[in-house]
Amino acid sequence: MPRSAKKLERLLRVRTLQLGQVQGEEARARARVDQEEALRERIAGLAANVAPSVAPAPAFATSLIAAAHYRERLQQSAYAAEQRVAVAEQGLDAARAATRDARRDQSAIEKLIAREQADAALKALRELEQLPPSGRNRHDLC
Repeated sequence: MPRSAKKLERLLRVRTLQLGQVQGEEARARARVDQEEALRERIAGLAANVAPSVAPAPAFATSLIAAAHYRERLQQSAYAAEQRVAVAEQGLDAARAATRDARRDQSAIEKLIAREQADAALKALRELEQLPPSGRNRHDLC
């Protein structure tokens, strides 16, 4: 194997490993987005379930105050969850871009290897053409 072919094979192995790592990062980023969206949905469900309930007059005011306080806290949590989802989606976009770049790098190395093999085949054909003709005449049976 020529020196450049060995070098290209080594580069291909490295690019393949890098692609695998980047794809793992993308999968983790996708899982994080899913997790953050599930948390956001859970908080939204809890906020929807908090409503004032009918109670006797003295407890009604404290119940209303407690529910309002709980709703406010849930609203703050929902806002924080929205921010976390946005950050997670940005991370996913970055991971997708890194995966796309790694695939592009790997395919470039594969194309270089294919070109190297084609050049080697052409070189071998040219060497065969340069060989002197063989000494025997080959004829069909007459």
